[in-house]
Amino acid sequence: MIDLSVSLGRLRLKNPILVASGTFGYAKEMAGVVDFARLGGVIPKTVTRHPRAGNAPPRTFETPSGMLNAIGLDNDGIDHFIHYHLPYLRTLPTAVIANIAGESEDDFVAMAEQIGREPGLAALELNLSCPNVAGGIDFAIDPDLTGRVVQRVRAVCPLPLIAKLTPNVTDVVPVAQAAAKAGADALSLVNTFVGMAIDWKRRKPILGNVTGGLSGPAIKPLALRLVWRVARNVKVPVLGIGGIATLDDVMEFLVAGASAVQLGTVNFYDPTASVRIVDALPGGLASLGADSVREVIGTLRTG
Repeated sequence: MIDLSVSLGRLRLKNPILVASGTFGYAKEMAGVVDFARLGGVIPKTVTRHPRAGNAPPRTFETPSGMLNAIGLDNDGIDHFIHYHLPYLRTLPTAVIANIAGESEDDFVAMAEQIGREPGLAALELNLSCPNVAGGIDFAIDPDLTGRVVQRVRAVCPLPLIAKLTPNVTDVVPVAQAAAKAGADALSLVNTFVGMAIDWKRRKPILGNVTGGLSGPAIKPLALRLVWRVARNVKVPVLGIGGIATLDDVMEFLVAGASAVQLGTVNFYDPTASVRIVDALPGGLASLGADSVREVIGTLRTG
């Protein structure tokens, strides 16, 4: 038997395949097509302290090998999440990791304290890096700010913490190091890359927000490099995100240093991909002569 279990600090998962926040709704939307028991974990849509209407449409645009989105964290707020969505999420036969975003440090602290009192959650992911939200701060562009948010959240929330970081910086390593030093159990890399699309005939941007976050296979080589760099320079586990859609993609991220992965954009066009990858993972590990996921993490040979 191949051991698929992985540990992300205090968080233990039955396998390394998770679905990324913002691409899987609040899970109920996928109940008819995905066997949740097969997944390592589910990360529902980001919630904020107060309801948000999100950005003006159009909010998404398909690009070659990817997608631009500028949803703007449209949600009904944390109180609605706790009272309406969390009861269902507690019933899922897999790890549920809540995801929160704040417009201020105090927002993060207040939400983390509130959600930390709720049973049924395996961990909390801090969305420090949403690139298309009006009125908010991209916390993860600043190591000091990132460290301060993580440290303050750590002081009020007993759940394992995952800091989700942005690629839109000159060097992500100092930010990752700051999050780890402040108490993050793991790091998610990466969120989307800022991009834009233009209708040149009308001489107007296509997205209502002008810019949006680029995701999908187009960003995989960039995400791989950042995961590899951070995994070599930071001692806490890394969750790889960015264009993952096949077993080969997963194996590349594991070898590069990721301890687990999150599938994102693929959920929109092939929501069953995550389960198929879980089924194929033992064969991929066996082809390397490995008896567990842990044996292949960070084994890239660079010479």
